[in-house]
Amino acid sequence: MMTERIQQLRKQSLNAVNTLSAERALLVTEYYKKADSNLPIPILRARAFEHIMLNKKICINSGELIVGERGPAPKAAPTYPEVCLHSLDDLEIINSRPKVSFKVDEETREAYRNIIIPYWTGKTLREKIFASLSNEWHQAYSSGVFTEFQEQRAPGHTVSGKKVFQKGMLDLISNIDSSLKRIKQEPNTKEKVNELEAMRIVANAIIGFANRYADALHLLAIEETNENRKVELLKMENICRRVPAHAPQNFHEALQHYWFIHVGVITELNPWDSFNPGRLDQHLFPFYQQDIKNGTLTEDQAIELLQAFWVKFNNHPSPPKMGVTAQESNTYTDFALINLGGVKEDGSDAVNELTYIILDVIEEMRLLQPSSMVQVSKKNPDRFVKRAVKISKTGFGQPSFFNTDAIVQQLLSQGKSLVDARNGGASGCVETGAFGTEAYFLTGYFNLNKVLEITLNNGVDPLTGKKIGLETGDPENFKSFEELYEAYERQLNYFIDIKIEGNLVVEKIWAMNMPVPFLSLLIDDCIANATDYNAGGARYNTSYIQGVGLGSITDNLTAIRKHVYEDGSIGMKEILFALSSNFDGYDDLRYKLIYETPKWGNNDEYADRHAVMVFNSFYKAVNGRPTYRGGVFRINMLPTTSHVYFGSKIGAMPDGRKAFEPLSEGISPVQGADRKGPTGVILSCSKIDHIKTGGTLLNQKFSPSFFSTDESLDKLVMLIRSYFKLDGHHIQFNVVSANTLRDAQKHPEKYRDLIVRVAGYSDYFNDLSEALQNEIIRRTEHESL
Repeated sequence: MMTERIQQLRKQSLNAVNTLSAERALLVTEYYKKADSNLPIPILRARAFEHIMLNKKICINSGELIVGERGPAPKAAPTYPEVCLHSLDDLEIINSRPKVSFKVDEETREAYRNIIIPYWTGKTLREKIFASLSNEWHQAYSSGVFTEFQEQRAPGHTVSGKKVFQKGMLDLISNIDSSLKRIKQEPNTKEKVNELEAMRIVANAIIGFANRYADALHLLAIEETNENRKVELLKMENICRRVPAHAPQNFHEALQHYWFIHVGVITELNPWDSFNPGRLDQHLFPFYQQDIKNGTLTEDQAIELLQAFWVKFNNHPSPPKMGVTAQESNTYTDFALINLGGVKEDGSDAVNELTYIILDVIEEMRLLQPSSMVQVSKKNPDRFVKRAVKISKTGFGQPSFFNTDAIVQQLLSQGKSLVDARNGGASGCVETGAFGTEAYFLTGYFNLNKVLEITLNNGVDPLTGKKIGLETGDPENFKSFEELYEAYERQLNYFIDIKIEGNLVVEKIWAMNMPVPFLSLLIDDCIANATDYNAGGARYNTSYIQGVGLGSITDNLTAIRKHVYEDGSIGMKEILFALSSNFDGYDDLRYKLIYETPKWGNNDEYADRHAVMVFNSFYKAVNGRPTYRGGVFRINMLPTTSHVYFGSKIGAMPDGRKAFEPLSEGISPVQGADRKGPTGVILSCSKIDHIKTGGTLLNQKFSPSFFSTDESLDKLVMLIRSYFKLDGHHIQFNVVSANTLRDAQKHPEKYRDLIVRVAGYSDYFNDLSEALQNEIIRRTEHESL
């Protein structure tokens, strides 16, 4: 059970109102105004970070055991005007919008009006990026062919590895000194020296930040009248004097050490909201074992510290998004994904005593952040998987389930070492990475279905009437399905080329203009290479393009093949006219497309082969192409909420979907199209080669009644194991009835704490857009296996 302290901290976090804080924006503006314009960019960025960390408000909440906030108070979100500048109109929208608003007070408005906007207008990275991209890119982007992840955010995802828990900042400064000594012997090293000097500045800055907290804790201890709390405050002061300057020596220090680093990363920039400690049970277990053995920590104390740690994550909503970015990722959870289980470096079972304790914490705390997942290997016991399933049945949407053995294969196929692969996992929603050694960027979503719509209109976007694609031929003249698919593949390659050419521009602009010396400290081998994380300094560098709507494109192609080219029951001219009229007057034809056509998700080879075709075409168009950072492009299959946005950019389609409705999400079937139960879904989904990806996302919805017996839990464990034996990457569960969700739409005041699994994350149902709520309601609800 939660202690009274944790109950109060949790309550404070849940009740805190999202606010927009101008603090960081004012501090970075203040520094830039006075900075020497001749400073090398890495030094400029490091000094700006130093100015922020040494001047931002110290926030110590009553009773807490882990200190440090992103903003001046819980749920106070900073902004990053050097990347993307909010207008005064944006602030009004953010303040007043009905879903996930951020309160903007008059003081913040005045700061923007008089200081932030006047200085940063014309200087932001977003303006530089958009001015540098081609007209073809802009047209495709505006039409919803793809999105750009770095429009309002810094490059991400990345996850800390074991080094973060084994080295302090002084150790890293020693590593910097060694690199400086080595590279000064080499010619043309000025840029590398600047980068290393920047890393030294930020390492010292985070030590200074921790010491500011230590000073504040000391003053609180002097004033504290409760002797027990006074002892706690003095202990916390000593911890902040030690970490992150030095490597942590015990369980409490390890948590506080990481938290200072976490705050540093997300204050420097905002790396797509996903920096996290990764395999927390593995990193913390040595500290836990040692402290339990020497009697300085009890299990109950460890649980309370972990619960306090969970509250810190939940205090941090993602900074506000606007425009397309808000539509493609319509959530304000911060995408910190805790990895549990999996395998050790030697390939053996990594589940330990602390793994189960953390699972207990996840269930007890029931917070959106941090999100959690379990890595499931054939080496792990069923008891571990079943424990996680028991949490899923509560309807919390956590944890999600990942296939460790597939993740290791994915990373090995990408050229990672075996040790780095086994130390890896997933971050954000489902994205695979080598933790602590890889800079892997999500570069935006790609709309596989919009490409088909453009193909069916001979290169024209029917929503705008503009020719944005190739003239691949009038579809009425195609003699076979193969001709149609060849045209689709040509359009696909054309738009992938545009997307990747744009990505190269974006990556270059980030590398040259916005280094991240603090994040670079943490990821191998940026110090050794004396190269920034954003410029290819990491051991491994990957850029992902996320394919969206696999179920929809599969059903679209299946319908065309069957009814137009094989059965001849519908002419191409007729189907195109029905689409252009949004099926008005074509009810019988639409019925045939929906109910008399094989669908993805039912283990039907007729339909499923089209998923494999599109998947392979997408893979061939992207995989292995070089990035600006010296890495390669790869694919993954996830939508966040972009399947709703992309659907709003597409008219009616041949699967019977009407105009502007959401597409299928992840690799899941079209909502309601799977009629052969969960086993049919996993058998279909296993036909694509998950090992070729950096992650695939599969959602399943179960009725709460399914979990009425212990036997049902065992069946779900078997379903997960079966899918993973087929090399499936990921599966997650919504345990809620459609009737409950419909009632929540009508009476939101009764369901304020209703949490659902959206895509690779959970969110409050009330905070979702109506379109997204409806999409979740329409997902097939399974009552048996």
